[in-house]
Amino acid sequence: MRTLSTGRLRLLGAALVAVVVLAVAGCSADAGTDAGGAALPDGVEVEVVQLRADVSTRTAQVAVHNGSDETLVIGEVRVSDRRFASDAVRDTERESRVAAGMTVNVRVELPEVACPAPDDAEPRVTLAFTREDATTGEATVPASDPLGFIAPLNERECRAREVADAAAIAFERFTPSPPGQPARLDLAIEPAGGSGLSIEGVQETNLLSFGTATVDGAYPVGLDVSTGGADRTVISLPIVPFRCDPHAVQEDKRGTIFDVRVVLNGEPGEIEVFVGEDMRGKILSWVADWCGFGPGA
Repeated sequence: MRTLSTGRLRLLGAALVAVVVLAVAGCSADAGTDAGGAALPDGVEVEVVQLRADVSTRTAQVAVHNGSDETLVIGEVRVSDRRFASDAVRDTERESRVAAGMTVNVRVELPEVACPAPDDAEPRVTLAFTREDATTGEATVPASDPLGFIAPLNERECRAREVADAAAIAFERFTPSPPGQPARLDLAIEPAGGSGLSIEGVQETNLLSFGTATVDGAYPVGLDVSTGGADRTVISLPIVPFRCDPHAVQEDKRGTIFDVRVVLNGEPGEIEVFVGEDMRGKILSWVADWCGFGPGA
């Protein structure tokens, strides 16, 4: 029986190593794509943004910019970020056609926030897509947050949870007024048994002011919420329109969302309190009549 020389054994070993390296490289190139699926074309960039119109509906938008030279069809969209308790998903079952060089915004519904949030959390977006040759795929890519909305949203809503442990805070009644006189907006504060909370003030909005009662952009409250059986408190806020141009009402997005200044366990901060859709409609109608351009003016 013939044996291989030492030189031939070395050549054979080198060849086997080369085959293994090529096989590993081929597996790495396919990483991140489904078996038999297409790869996302180069040049596709993804951002996660929240515009003013998205705030009251608690949604955001995934902006998909197609910097490739072919049209894409985007189906399922999911945003994962450890500052949320689950994925944000597309709010309708539909597809979006993104031509080469164009950008399409896909709306997603935001889940509850995760508290406390990790410091190193970043958004990643999973896209199901179809390329021009009809091949399909799914890719998960890092996404930017150019407006920086996720971290403040998480902080604000985590603080709101802690505040809710100490007291329930909600608007409960709106009383309109004739032009020239302030209307009344009642804010109810009901202790819930927690501690370490004080309500410092309610800030003006871009639509509503507290008139002469305004101090440093807010209506001062200065209420310490005591523990264990403290009485329910109702604060009647005097409100007047901050502005009287019609488009301020027609294009309103945040005019009835108030920032409430609080101090929780010695830490100052703010929470958002919305008047609710029904009261929002009544307030906007009152502003239009008060300013002289509504149907009742």
